[in-house]
Formats: sequence, C-alpha cells, structure tokens
Amino acid sequence: MNYGVIGTSDITIRFIESAQETTDFNLTSVYSRSYDKAKQFADRFNALAVYTDLNEMANSDQVDIVYIASPNSLHFEQVKLFLRHKKHVICEKPIFSNLYEWQAAFQLADENGVFLFEAARNIHAPNFKRLKENVHRIGKIRSAVLSYMKYSSRYDLVLKGEEPNIFSLKFSGGALVDLGVYPIFAAVSLFGVPKKVTYFPVIIATGVDGSGTLILEYDGFVCTILCSKIVNADLPCEIHGEAGTIAFNHIAPPTKIEYKDRLTGGTEELAIPQKELDMVYEIEAFKEIIENQDRERYEELGRISEAVLRITEEARRQNGIVFGVER
Repeated sequence: MNYGVIGTSDITIRFIESAQETTDFNLTSVYSRSYDKAKQFADRFNALAVYTDLNEMANSDQVDIVYIASPNSLHFEQVKLFLRHKKHVICEKPIFSNLYEWQAAFQLADENGVFLFEAARNIHAPNFKRLKENVHRIGKIRSAVLSYMKYSSRYDLVLKGEEPNIFSLKFSGGALVDLGVYPIFAAVSLFGVPKKVTYFPVIIATGVDGSGTLILEYDGFVCTILCSKIVNADLPCEIHGEAGTIAFNHIAPPTKIEYKDRLTGGTEELAIPQKELDMVYEIEAFKEIIENQDRERYEELGRISEAVLRITEEARRQNGIVFGVER
C-alpha cells in the first residue's frame, strides 16, 4: 500500500519509522509548503515524489492512503480533498475541530468508498488491550483518574508574547484537544459515552486552555481527567473498583499495569512487552480494516472518535473556547 504524508514534524517522522516496521506500507510522497523541506524529508526516507501542491498529490496514482499531520484547523479541508480523490486517510488527532466537520467528512468517505481514521495510537496498543481485558477484575467501578500532563517547549514562546499553533484558537489548539484526547479516548473505549461532561480549564494569554480538569460522569462513578501543556506531572492513572484497583504508568500508551486485589492485598503485573514505536499498532489495525473491508471494526472506531469529539466540543462550549474555524 503506497502512502504519502502531509507535514514534516516529529510526529510524522515517528509515523514513518513505525510504518517501516510493517509490511506492504510504502512511503512514496511527501508534501510541505516548502519544497526544500519536503525534498530533504523525502530524501531522508527514500520517497520519490515531492509536492508543494496538495491537488497534485491527491491526483497521484502513487498514493493509496495519506497520513495528515498538519495544524489541527487544516485537517478538514485536507481530508476532504483526499477523500474526494478516493484516497484512504489517516488523520492525526484531534481529527477535526468540531462535530460538523466530523459528520461531513465521514459521510464523504462513505460516498467515495474509502476509509477515514483518527490516529489515536493509545487505544490500539497491546497494553491498552490488556488493560481493557482485565478491568472487569476490579468489580463495580467507583472512580477513575486518568492524566496526561506534559510541559510543551512551545509554551516558552507564549510566555514571550508569541502564539504558536498548538496554543492558538486560530489553529484549533489547546491542552484538551492535544493531550486530553488520549485519556478521553481511553475513557470512552473502557467505559463508553458519559452521561455528563464538565470542564474546568486554565485559560492562558492566547485564549486556549493551557491546562484543565475534565469530569466525565457515568452511572455509579466519575472519571476525572487531568491534562496540561504548561506543567509536568508524573501521576499514575488508576481505575478503582469495589474488588480492587488497576494502576498504570501512562495513558499513551501504558507500559506498566498493576492489578491490586482489595481482599487479598496481592498484586499482579499485567503489562506485556510492546514496541517502542507504538504507532505501528494503529497502522497495522488500519491496514487490516482496509484489506478485509472490516466495516464493523471501522464503524466502532468511528463511534469512539465521534464521542471523543462530542466531549471536547461540549467542554469548549461550556467555557466559551471558540476556534477560528467556528467564527
């Protein structure tokens, strides 16, 4: 399967390196607004085609699927372009700015007989699947705390009075949609769609949430999500049940998972070895869906993706966080 990439950032490098771990996934094309940057990137990874025009890339018969890692606000128009040219699309999270874009794009994918995926790598990792398989052991769930708090070097630019994309309303940025989506994807995958969503953001100078606490209410328990791009924290994630607790070290994805039995006091390590280039698992999952035309699996991923976007949109609405594409 021949693929192209849009964007030349670190996440694109990680995607390409992960794709190299799979079979039948061949990089042919690189797009950047800068020819020199695209050419340098293509040479590094032995891609033959370089583009500065997205229409030319979308028309290429050397691209079966495209990976999009551009600024968030650009995703919708770029995704639509490739779907209209009957290319499968993997779009980096957050896939879109709002539900209107999500619904329009997924309808367009169906109309053109292609697949559209959100690159939420953590829910495809083997250790997340281990977590999901074992969560029943803790009995009736009574609470959960999931966190992803990592200081962004680009926040230094904000402190200097600048507005980098990830901290800009114009580019649909902010902590919740950038890092918070990882624990939200985990929560929806593990517990389903919450009954109620409440968000308490810390708004920074650029108008986005630099940090925040998201409360997801379920029947009988609350899931608290902590996210930040302006502080660091090494908090473990925990799910608490009447029969025990599952604790894991990271949300994207876990590498250590410990089950603690409340009655016996015993502990059990549940994690298994997994590849450091963990994006390989989402790539393999998407490739299998395409090859097998697995609509059931595809639609389940779509339901999760839609629910996550519905949560972030509601959280923003409560706090008057309006992206540029919505003005």
